[in-house]
Amino acid sequence: MLRDFGLAAAQLGDRAFRRPLVLGLALSALVFVTLWVGVWLVLRHTHLFATGWLNTAVAALGELAAFGLAYLLYPGVVGAVTSLFLDQAILAVESRHYPRLGAPRPVGLGEQAIRALRLLVLTVVLNLLVLPVYLVPLINLLVFFALNGYILGREYFEMVAPRRADPSGVRQLWRDHRWTWVVMGAAIAFLSTLPVVNLIAPLLGVAAMVHRVARLGIARVGSQGGGGTQNLV
Repeated sequence: MLRDFGLAAAQLGDRAFRRPLVLGLALSALVFVTLWVGVWLVLRHTHLFATGWLNTAVAALGELAAFGLAYLLYPGVVGAVTSLFLDQAILAVESRHYPRLGAPRPVGLGEQAIRALRLLVLTVVLNLLVLPVYLVPLINLLVFFALNGYILGREYFEMVAPRRADPSGVRQLWRDHRWTWVVMGAAIAFLSTLPVVNLIAPLLGVAAMVHRVARLGIARVGSQGGGGTQNLV
C-alpha cells in the first residue's frame, strides 16, 4: 500500500497530471473555505446537541469550533466534490502503468453525481452523529480514522472500480477486500489532516486507489469485448 501512494506521489510531476493537480488544489481550497463559512453559519443558528453545555461551548468557541468541524468534514466532502473532476487523473495513471487495460467502462455523469451525493450525505450525517465522541481525547482519533476510513475507502474505491467492472463485480470486489479499502481510506483521511498535503490528498488518494485496484488483479475486458473481468497478475 505504501508503494501505491509512492507511485501516486511520483506521478504528480507528469504533464498529464498538471490539470487535475491545479484543479484539485483549487477545488480543495474552495471546499474547505466553503465548509468553514457554512459550518459557522449553521452553528450560529442551530443547536446541534441535546446537551445544553455542549451548545454553549460550541457557540462560545465560534470560528474556532467552525474551523474544527469543517476540518472533520473536509476529507469526505472534498472527496465527493472532486470525484466529478478526477477522471483525467485516473486515466493518466492507467495509461502510464496499466496500458493493457484498454478503454474503461463508460460511467455517466449522472451515475457519478448520484454516487458523489450519496457519499456526501453519508459523510456529513455520520460525522455529525459521532461529533460528541470527537470531544473525547484518544478515542476521537480512533473513531475519526475508523469512520472516515470506511467512508473514504468506499468513496475512492467507487471512483475507480466501476470503470473496470460491472455493478455486480464492483460489489464483489468490495466484499472480498473490504478491509483493504478501509485501510486505504484511513490513509487518505490521514493525508487529509496534514496542512498543505490535504490540498492534494484527493489526487494522491484516487491515484493510489487505481494502483490498489489493479494490483488486486481486476480489470474490465476492453478490446476483447464483453463486460467481464480478467486478471492482471
